[in-house]
Amino acid sequence: MEIASLKTVMLVQAHGSIAGAARALDLDPSSVSRTVAAVEADLGIRLFQRTTRRLTVTEEGQTYLTRLAPLVEEIDAVREDARGLRGKPTGLLRMTASVAFAHQVIVPLLPVFQASYPDITIDLQSSDANLDLVENGIDLAIRLAPAPKGDLVSTRLMHTRYRVVASPEYLEGQAPISNPNDLARLNCLRFALPGLQDAWTFQHGNDAPFEVSVKGNLMISNALALRRAARMSLGVAILADWLIEEDLRTGRLVALAPEHKCTATVFRTAAWALYVNRTYLPQKVRAMIDFLKTNLQRGSQ
Repeated sequence: MEIASLKTVMLVQAHGSIAGAARALDLDPSSVSRTVAAVEADLGIRLFQRTTRRLTVTEEGQTYLTRLAPLVEEIDAVREDARGLRGKPTGLLRMTASVAFAHQVIVPLLPVFQASYPDITIDLQSSDANLDLVENGIDLAIRLAPAPKGDLVSTRLMHTRYRVVASPEYLEGQAPISNPNDLARLNCLRFALPGLQDAWTFQHGNDAPFEVSVKGNLMISNALALRRAARMSLGVAILADWLIEEDLRTGRLVALAPEHKCTATVFRTAAWALYVNRTYLPQKVRAMIDFLKTNLQRGSQ
């Protein structure tokens, strides 16, 4: 029985359908169906119960696939190690990140990465949706959040923090900002996402956090567009440090109430590398994670 056939069967289980596995493999569903049937015939058991509407794993299939997964991964590990002895990591690396983080952070680092790993081809899918890694055949996701939950393995790349900022031109027509509560009288540019529209949270030192209600005439769902609106003096925005570092350095934007920590969600947030829970991590994925950890942590110091 060929390893490729076993991997196809495992992919059908992961996607929960013949069609999903076919899309991931870029094959016709009938071809995947024939492969599954051939594996079942060779084993003498039915792995899946298939109807016109759904596919479920049989009890015998679950037992077989549970034991099969680590064996296939070990074979992949041996093959990858053998390739590693001959040279550097190779292959196609599919990764995803938010539009803003991909534009602002990842893309500027790619020339250095590709100079070190010229045999890795990168497929970077920038999206503000949390793409399903298995469904979309993605090796690595970079997400900005508190500690992730779920079945994915996570590695923290760097801490993140937020600042309330505005352009000097916008502030010229306003009374001085002496504390975060003064923001309630300003036009605040808000993320058009649930839970991020009506209040920002602040904390001074070890004091108790407190909320400030915010309002404004513009809501935007993309961080790059929100930053541009702040640059254009349309109001006050709360933005991540990695996005506005250059603006603060050049004075294009000014931090308000800088002695306070601030957030629109929770204070302890970070950039995380997420990948499918497996016992073996391909060299190409490990190379990217290690590269990002080194460069992002250096840049945040």
